[in-house]
Amino acid sequence: MQVIQWITAAILAAFVGYIAAWYSGSIEGNFALLLFLATVVTGVYWLAERVYFWPKRRAAAMALEQAVIDRRAELDRMGIAKTDIEVSEEAKGRILMQPWWLDWTAGLFPVIAIVFVLRSFLFEPFKIPSGSMIPTLMVGDLILVNKFTYGVRLPVINKKIIDGNTPQRGDVMVFRYPPQPTLDYIKRVVGVPGDEVAYINKRLTINGKEVPARDLPDFLERDAMRYFKQFEETLGDKPHKNIVNSDVPGFIQGTSDFPFKENCRYSIEGVTCKVPEGHYFMMGDNRDNSLDSRYWGFVPDKNIVGKAFFVWMNFGDLGRIGRFH
Repeated sequence: MQVIQWITAAILAAFVGYIAAWYSGSIEGNFALLLFLATVVTGVYWLAERVYFWPKRRAAAMALEQAVIDRRAELDRMGIAKTDIEVSEEAKGRILMQPWWLDWTAGLFPVIAIVFVLRSFLFEPFKIPSGSMIPTLMVGDLILVNKFTYGVRLPVINKKIIDGNTPQRGDVMVFRYPPQPTLDYIKRVVGVPGDEVAYINKRLTINGKEVPARDLPDFLERDAMRYFKQFEETLGDKPHKNIVNSDVPGFIQGTSDFPFKENCRYSIEGVTCKVPEGHYFMMGDNRDNSLDSRYWGFVPDKNIVGKAFFVWMNFGDLGRIGRFH
């Protein structure tokens, strides 16, 4: 039993060390992997508790009670009627009590398992870290992402096992950043497989047709304390708002090499790309402050995480809570 305690202490220390190193920036953490390992480890302890440790403690408590009964019967046969031999509830409780190393493993398994299932297959929470999706999503918005609308995927490896809906133009989608798949990005789907997407002079065209847009009052970006030109664009079946910075030219600067870059033509006015099969072209609603497909290329289907659809909290502005498009 002493060996198991030391093994458990080492496992828990490894988890704490990993989290501390991740928090300090020493390593690049992977929460999905961490949660999966926590579920497996606590599940093994939970199963061991159910089939071995708990029956063993219960048998020990029953053996203690039986020993007292046998001793009392023996004293009765000897003519000793009055005894103070009793099994106290405190003594039974100490025998039945779950030791610390099971309390911190098997005891946590139900909660960890529920979180794992919810996060992996149903809904996953994210926090918006940047302003690339302003005015749709603001910095600090806490959002929910639907993990099954585009199909069910295995956690950690993100392999699709059940097909679902295909991403549509206008969807706000979370995906693994192609140049660094350990990072999650959020952008809007602008082009689907086979589309020719052109963003020329800050106007979006899909397959030769300009996407309908109407001017709106200028948008005040409070962090920058300045106004930006705002318009409503109808991409897909629901309109959404975008902003542009009139001082920034249409030329795309700082592009990187990426798969299928030969499908894109860059000019001083902007960029035109043909979306390859199994890939998507993504852009932020804050068009001049978004590092997106214009710079690093297309998002493959295997990188899709889910569809973002709901702001469940913003501690700085409770009015942000609700659905978005």
